[in-house]
Formats: sequence, structure tokens, C-alpha cells
Amino acid sequence: MAGNSMSNQANIYLKFGGVTAVILVLLGYLAYSGVQDSKSYYVTIKELHKMGDGAYSKRLRVAGNVQPGSIKRVGTHVQFVLMEEDQTLHVDYTGTEAPPDTFKDDSQALADGRFDRDGVFHAKQLQAKCASKYAPQQPGTPGATPSAEPAKTMTQVQPAGAGGVSN
Repeated sequence: MAGNSMSNQANIYLKFGGVTAVILVLLGYLAYSGVQDSKSYYVTIKELHKMGDGAYSKRLRVAGNVQPGSIKRVGTHVQFVLMEEDQTLHVDYTGTEAPPDTFKDDSQALADGRFDRDGVFHAKQLQAKCASKYAPQQPGTPGATPSAEPAKTMTQVQPAGAGGVSN
């Protein structure tokens, strides 16, 4: 009888061990595939054009300046052209959110998505910043700090020997 209960106990441990191993392998696979789906490579427009067939299989991030007059909006769907030096890239943004307020002509934009064989970059995410907002301010414009005179303080300097501790 004692041998029979030992084999039942061993079978239970093996079943739990097998189920635990299957769960761990499944969790590992889900974690790996999630990381692969969220991974994106940053490339310049010039690098993108040189990638060949490798550009079609990867999620990519491409940055550049928005070409003036190229923005065409229909709701949250936006088409525009990114420029970088002498290179251009047509972008088709179909994200769920509207483009940021800073997205306009000559702004710096970062598109995240996939490059298709039609030569268009299909973006699912879009970030932008207005270049003029981050440029250094010129003297004489509102908000610029005056550089002609140092700031005055309310601290008074006492002459040596007028109060305080002496040796």
C-alpha cells in the first residue's frame, strides 16, 4: 500500500510540474513576441533608402523636417513629406490620435511605422516639435534676458571691522 500511495504522489507532482513548465514556456514566448513587436529601429531618410528589402520587414522610426505645403489632413489621417538634407520621404499617418498641435510646416517630426514597397512610409505614431519654439531668443524680443547690466541684489556689504568677530 505504501508503494502505491508514493506513485500516486509522484504522478501528482509530475502533472503539476508539467503544467508549470508549459505555463512558463508560454509566458516566455509572450514576453519575447511582445518585445519583438514593440522594437523599432531609428534610421535617417538616406539610410532608409539604402536599406533595400530589409526596410520592408522592420518597424522603423524616421525623423526629418515637414516640407512646407505638403500636409494634407482628413480627420486623424495625414499625408505629408519629410525632408532631410537632399532626401525626401512621403509619409501616410493613420494613427488613432490626431497629430500634435506642434505638427506644421517646417516642424521637426518623428514618424514610427513601416516602409512599404509603394515607396510610402506608413506611420502609426507621430511626434512633432516646433523648431522656432526651441530656438534661442534674440535680444530685444519679449522674454529675452537683458545682457547689458547684471542683476542687482538687496545684499548689503559691511566694511571690514564694522561689527562681527575680530581676532
